[in-house]
Amino acid sequence: MKLIKTGIAIVVGGMLPLAAFADDASSVVQRDVNQQQRIEQGLKSGELTTREAAKLEREESRVDKMEANALKDGKLTDQEKRRLDNAQDRVSRDIYREKHDAQTGDPNTASAKRMEHDVQRNVNQERRIEQGVQSGQLTDREAAKLERGQAHVDRAEAQAGKDGNVGRAEQRRIQSAENRQSRKIHREKHDGQRE
Repeated sequence: MKLIKTGIAIVVGGMLPLAAFADDASSVVQRDVNQQQRIEQGLKSGELTTREAAKLEREESRVDKMEANALKDGKLTDQEKRRLDNAQDRVSRDIYREKHDAQTGDPNTASAKRMEHDVQRNVNQERRIEQGVQSGQLTDREAAKLERGQAHVDRAEAQAGKDGNVGRAEQRRIQSAENRQSRKIHREKHDGQRE
């Protein structure tokens, strides 16, 4: 009986670090979801111009790339977590500043609606990644690859909106990148690999 209790304690104790890591990775991705929602809301309300949203997407791209680099070895160290938190804090402050400056956008323009649609897709993709990390459907290495893909999509959105206008052809290219990313998320979540 004592041997069984010891064995259970070892198994449970060994699982705690994995659960803590999954929580760290999940919280990092959850912040991505929150930031993207704030950008989308700013576009909807007119607090953000298309150009401002593009600038923020460029920053999100950098954070996604940092996440991909931090997660690619399957470990998120305390130092990496602090660096990511600091980077996400900077983006958060920039979102606040851009939403509360004197510039306003017209949420009813075709360009703003295109950018808003693209940012909403980012929210959905990040949620799917977060859900995969939480459920164990995604390994940390898989999440890293997917965050690298999110960085690519964010860069495309930043590039499209840097002049303050997202045209139809630009949005088609972004949607194509988002569709590829969506398929990758599906494949990684359903490939049978588990944390």
